[in-house]
Amino acid sequence: MSIEARLDQLGIVLPEAAAPVASYVPVVAHGGFVHVSGQLPFLDGELVTGRLGDDVDLDAGIAAARACGLMILAQLKSALIPLDKVERIVKLGAFVNSTPAFTEQPKVANGASELMFEVFGEKGRHARAAVGVPALPLGAAVEVDAVIAIAD
Repeated sequence: MSIEARLDQLGIVLPEAAAPVASYVPVVAHGGFVHVSGQLPFLDGELVTGRLGDDVDLDAGIAAARACGLMILAQLKSALIPLDKVERIVKLGAFVNSTPAFTEQPKVANGASELMFEVFGEKGRHARAAVGVPALPLGAAVEVDAVIAIAD
């Protein structure tokens, strides 16, 4: 089954790829790998802002991380990299805007990780970092970047 068919089967509609908010490119392909810059969470066209452990609860954080994962896939399509060329999601980096007392960053990051497994199966299993940070661009609750192996 193609990845596009899998997305349809899952009822997933990818968002429109967001434009960069500063001086960088969203996707760089080099040497069989694609590096996707950190993506912010948009739900229903609105940026999810706030801080975990303060005004954003765990479930909303997980949904925000999933939205970041969807944006990663949208950026691949926008860069004209067919999703069927993905050989492996190699690594995700999840950054969680959180209070010092909040320690469930790995659970938040699971929103993006589980999406990759849903879409790509075993090829979606990856290495990962999940870290708490005191602030993110535009006040976002979560940011996720990716390294992805692609077929020639």
